[in-house]
Amino acid sequence: MPFADHITVQDLEDNPYPLYARMRREAPVCFVPAVNIWLVTRWADVEYVAKTPEIFTAAVKTSPVERTFGKPTILTTDGPVHKELRAGIDPKYKPKAVASYIDDLVRPIANDYLDAVLAKGGGDLMAEYFEPISTLSLARSFGFHDIDMSTLRHWFYGLAQGAINFENDPERQKIGDAVSAEISAAADRIFDRLERAPDHSALSHMLHDGMPAGETRPRALLLPTVKVTLLGGMQEPGHGAGSVLVGLLTNPDQLAAVRQSLDALLPKSVDEGLRWVAPIGTQTRETTHAVELGGVRIPAGAAVGALVSSASRDEARFTDPDRFNIHRNEGSHAAFGFGQHFCSGRWFAREQVIVALRVLLERAAEIALVPDKLPKFRGWEFRAPTSLHVAMR
Repeated sequence: MPFADHITVQDLEDNPYPLYARMRREAPVCFVPAVNIWLVTRWADVEYVAKTPEIFTAAVKTSPVERTFGKPTILTTDGPVHKELRAGIDPKYKPKAVASYIDDLVRPIANDYLDAVLAKGGGDLMAEYFEPISTLSLARSFGFHDIDMSTLRHWFYGLAQGAINFENDPERQKIGDAVSAEISAAADRIFDRLERAPDHSALSHMLHDGMPAGETRPRALLLPTVKVTLLGGMQEPGHGAGSVLVGLLTNPDQLAAVRQSLDALLPKSVDEGLRWVAPIGTQTRETTHAVELGGVRIPAGAAVGALVSSASRDEARFTDPDRFNIHRNEGSHAAFGFGQHFCSGRWFAREQVIVALRVLLERAAEIALVPDKLPKFRGWEFRAPTSLHVAMR
């Protein structure tokens, strides 16, 4: 449709949701030249794309993820290779496994960072609380115990520049490639140790689980997925937590209800926040042959972005979808994707967000947005408040 030709990367970064709403109404499947990809916006179509790998394969030849991280990755494979990669990473992040360690892992980190924020009566909860919790929790569960926060943040930024580089910006690619090489070097040092002495880290599971005695999975097979998991797990749960809190702080009646019933309503708040603003917006696929979808014909070999962020605000599924409402009962959101590529870290991410918010609400009797520093959201592939300045006690 003509309007899609005029959409810019800046438009998507600033606020994609009005654009997605118009697409759902007028052009539910359309090619957007600025990002060189077909975007799919309605729930039913997004789910169909994600669950039909014989038509929409995850093995995207033009994927910026593979261009930066190498291949194969858990995101960009189907079939036996994908199954093999999940067999290594799933054990650490299954529901029962997560339940056994998540509070002991996250709560001490949360308390440490909250101490500093409470001591000065507030601050930027994105930079000073949610992002550090998310980054350190993932890094420590994964096995990167000795990497400091500044390095981990540098890694996230560099990986993200490569992963969202649909427009093939050479400067973005240069940043992504450099960080990818740094992570490979750091992971190699850890693999040296874990091959000889396994532990309970995700990296150790990836090397050893399901393998014959004395054998490990090849590092070259694992490294691209290590980078994908670091990107998805280091800051996106923190970004999700920030979005949830913005929803609660801008709806004080809902915040009051959550405070009165943390066990029942805090998990619902987290699910609603992830629906309202999906931290990761897209599952990317490639057509194996020409196909008709949403009233248009997509050619063979085309990159297709199944917008889980748009699906989670589809009017056909959710009433008043742009409104944050913890009391809705309209089914699950799409933020963790669909099909065999449903996010392997979904339980870890969700429970981490719940613990981080629980610690905050248990310890801070009052939390209020700073009026002259109200939060602004940014991003379409990765979306979150750029800052979250609060006063608290």
